[in-house]
Amino acid sequence: MKDNSRERTNSAAKDRLAQDRLIVALDVSSAAQARELAAQLRGICLWVKVGLELYLAAGNAIVEELRAQGFSVFLDLKFHDIPNTVAGAVRSAASMGASLLTIHAAGGPAMLSAAAEAAAASRNAPHLLAVTVLTSMDRAQLAATGIDASPADQVLRLARMATVSGVHGLVCSAEEVRLLRQELGPDPQLVVPGIRPAGAEIGDQKRIATPSVAIRDGASNLVVGRPITRAGDPAQAALAILEEIASAL
Repeated sequence: MKDNSRERTNSAAKDRLAQDRLIVALDVSSAAQARELAAQLRGICLWVKVGLELYLAAGNAIVEELRAQGFSVFLDLKFHDIPNTVAGAVRSAASMGASLLTIHAAGGPAMLSAAAEAAAASRNAPHLLAVTVLTSMDRAQLAATGIDASPADQVLRLARMATVSGVHGLVCSAEEVRLLRQELGPDPQLVVPGIRPAGAEIGDQKRIATPSVAIRDGASNLVVGRPITRAGDPAQAALAILEEIASAL
């Protein structure tokens, strides 16, 4: 009986850990759609992401509503502006209660430092994530913007700059997560979008991986959108991904 009890406890702990790793991207165009998805995922998922599409449609109210329903909110607005403007935006986002917040690492050291200082001084300080290279970009896309480097080299360059500037969370693709973990160690929070279960449509993503591969390579959190939100049964799709994450831990 004691062994069975220990197994159940270990299983429950692993399930909770898997829930902490999964962030569901509510990339929908209305508050009504977000509410419907949230209702289906409540009790299964702990984290949701509010990106530009939903935020511009529903505003601050949707962040507050999702938090009131018990979700932790990742506000993915990718701030990229002069240091003073980004610092002010970070303070405003902190007042909404977002737990995670994105800024573009390409904004440079001064911007990153200003954002980190603003977050640290906020009453409800969000954890900042510096976006390195978008998962929709490959080497050809980078070259078109004037960057003569591979995605991996550019990701590492931006990641090092961000951490030196006081931003210790990073967004990278699954192709670079192992490299960043090896180069930067265990401390940075590495958030990986572009996650696709085996057999799922790739869509507009270039640098992708399955949930189990990304976790084993060192990802802290996985961002999953369409494979869950456009599934016939979003709850069941989320459960399948949580099971895959748990098996990789």
